[in-house]
Amino acid sequence: MAFEFTDANFQEAALDNEGVSVVDFWAEWCGPCRMITPIIEELAKEYDGKATIGKVNVDHHPNVSMKYGVRSIPTILILKNGEVVDKHVGVTTKKVLADKIDSFLS
Repeated sequence: MAFEFTDANFQEAALDNEGVSVVDFWAEWCGPCRMITPIIEELAKEYDGKATIGKVNVDHHPNVSMKYGVRSIPTILILKNGEVVDKHVGVTTKKVLADKIDSFLS
C-alpha cells in the first residue's frame, strides 16, 4: 500500500529521506486522481525497499501542498535526497512514472 504523507510526517518521510520519494497530491473528489491511484499503489509495491511512494490528501494536509505550490491535482513530485527533481501535473501512465523513478534510482 502507498505511504501516507501528511503535514506532520513530510519533513522526515520525504525531505530527510536519502533516496527517492514519489509524492502524489490528490483529493477524494478528483476524478483524474482516482485514475492515478491504482498506478501509485502498484508502483509502491514494485518499488518497496527502493523508493518511498505515497500520497498526500490535499484537503487533509494543505501545508505541504501550499509549500510546493500545488494548484492542480493530481500533481506528482519526485524527490531525491529531499530535493524536487521532477514534477508532473495530470494523469500519466505507469510506464512514464516507472521510467522517471528508474532514472533517479541509479
